[in-house]
Amino acid sequence: MGIDRILQSVPLWLICFTIVLAQGTPASSVVIDQRIAAVRDLLVHLDRSRQLLVLTCWPPSVRYGFWQTIREDTNFRSTISVRFGSVSSRYLPWHERNQHQTVIVVDLSCPGTADLLDNANQLLYYRVRWIALNSFHEEGITKGWKNCTEDHQLDRLPLLISNEFFYFCTNITTGRHMVRQQYRLSTASSSVPVYETFGVWDPSLGVHFESPSVRPPVSSVRRQNFQQFQLRASLVILHNETLNHLDDLHDKHIDTISRVNYLLTKSVAHALNATVRFTIVDTWGYRDQETDRYNGMIGELQSDLADLGGTSMFFTQDRIKAVDFLSMTASTRASFVFRAPKLSFTDNVFVLPFDQYVWYCTVSFILLSGMLLLVVLRTEQRYNVTPSAERNSTTTVNGLSDTLLNVFGTTCQQGSFIEPKTAPSRCLILLCLVVLMFLYASYSANIVALIQSPSTKIQTLEDLLASRLKTGAEDTVYNQYYFRHETEPIRKALYERKMRNKDGTENFLPLAQGVELVRQGHYAFHVEKGVCYKLISETFQEEEKCGLQEVEYLKVIEPYYAVQKNSSFREPVRINLFKLREFGIQGRENTLLYTKKPRCVGGSSFIPVSIVDVWPALVTLGWGYLLTITMLVAEQLWVRLQARVLPGNEYFKQ
Repeated sequence: MGIDRILQSVPLWLICFTIVLAQGTPASSVVIDQRIAAVRDLLVHLDRSRQLLVLTCWPPSVRYGFWQTIREDTNFRSTISVRFGSVSSRYLPWHERNQHQTVIVVDLSCPGTADLLDNANQLLYYRVRWIALNSFHEEGITKGWKNCTEDHQLDRLPLLISNEFFYFCTNITTGRHMVRQQYRLSTASSSVPVYETFGVWDPSLGVHFESPSVRPPVSSVRRQNFQQFQLRASLVILHNETLNHLDDLHDKHIDTISRVNYLLTKSVAHALNATVRFTIVDTWGYRDQETDRYNGMIGELQSDLADLGGTSMFFTQDRIKAVDFLSMTASTRASFVFRAPKLSFTDNVFVLPFDQYVWYCTVSFILLSGMLLLVVLRTEQRYNVTPSAERNSTTTVNGLSDTLLNVFGTTCQQGSFIEPKTAPSRCLILLCLVVLMFLYASYSANIVALIQSPSTKIQTLEDLLASRLKTGAEDTVYNQYYFRHETEPIRKALYERKMRNKDGTENFLPLAQGVELVRQGHYAFHVEKGVCYKLISETFQEEEKCGLQEVEYLKVIEPYYAVQKNSSFREPVRINLFKLREFGIQGRENTLLYTKKPRCVGGSSFIPVSIVDVWPALVTLGWGYLLTITMLVAEQLWVRLQARVLPGNEYFKQ
């Protein structure tokens, strides 16, 4: 694969000629050039190197020797591909997916290399690694590297703190060949370069370190001292009074997410031996569709007015192109918080006491008892087993409907209007009374318990949309943005049917007002949970803290800390944010400023029965009245119609 890349950059006849010469030349002459040995020895210490891009003016013989050395070295065999190109920025890996696996080799003594580095821009300090050689030659053979103190052409390049730029030079005092690095904290002309010695190169020993058993850590770990450099952080503040209480716990439920990240940003700056200057904005940022630019905090990061996003924000797809997200720093989410309504608010409690199979058995028992009672009573009437005086006092049973009505009345504990005279009928009636007494007692006890029970039926947005709960949201910029711009059908319907009123107003409320509506019940309030629970802990009665439920609306992960896109401070800041989490500092700040969900320790208070609880019974009564009146009217019409058809019928005259 490597030789194919070579043939694309070098004329074929020249390569063939070089190969013939190389095959007739001793092997030692192919690797005698120090440039080849130096790059090979340094590559051994650069992990994750999979692609080698050589942009030099080296002659074809040196290029072929370089390719052959890398191919035959056991450390790189079948793991590194080599590509060659001219000294031009068009060969740089601008859009390659695996930039972090690419190592670019340049020779500062080649014409055009200075322009190449000037045009490399962020590739000098982001993802791509570089090896720079600055050698002097005699009769075409490399004799050594230029003096480390004399060559300052790299000082003007934007070699920021995240760069992986290695270059070879010679220490004039000791005569040793050094592998050095340098970085700057800013592109400003006042920023002084910081020089580092990665290792020492010897033609016979390769690249070795001052402490042979200790390998230098990666650059993001080594470069943790910013020497009081001033970092710029953008902080979102929605209430001006918060500016007076960023370092204390006064009114910690206001701008909580900004206060947590303010303290963490100061801790990161302290760990990096840097200072930090905060700028205040009133929004995280909205994207302009025409210019694809943001305002607010994201806009400051895009415009290089801030290095750090001092307030964490939600990880969304459109923001990935604008900023780099590093770490979750605030353990909070925004959700609909509400008190679980009574069970009768979401279900018909009159059908809940029994399982469906118990209902089947009860109905079957009523039907079976009615039919058996009809058989027994008909048998009594057929054989006239009772005296005539007693028969006249016994209620006449005409059919199955009478016996079913009797058993149904017994089920409802209304007694029996049939007077059984024989042992079989009496046994049957007593059996019905005893069995149905137990069913009635169980049913009544469950009804009382169910009326006092909270409902757990509202678990999803679909349930919330179908429920009779009213909804609102805290009046914040991100709530307004997400509710108004939501396109998912369920969320959009929730906003249009429950958040936006018919008169055009919207239910965006102050925090205290929304929490009070939650306390009163039958209201779901979309708010940051840690902030909401702080007010709930202070304003709710103990029994009112029971039954608190949550339903997520945004469906996003916890807020992330962000920095400029392709920022040179990305890795040092990210490492120290992880340290703050591992050492417990992040957890401490979150615990101090965020309130967890209150525990239910007071039990539930007695809830009086309301119209909602007995509404199914009232509906049944209403339908019963309507059916009765309808049948009465129908019967009257039928009687009048028959009277006209059969005017001489004595029945209708009566």
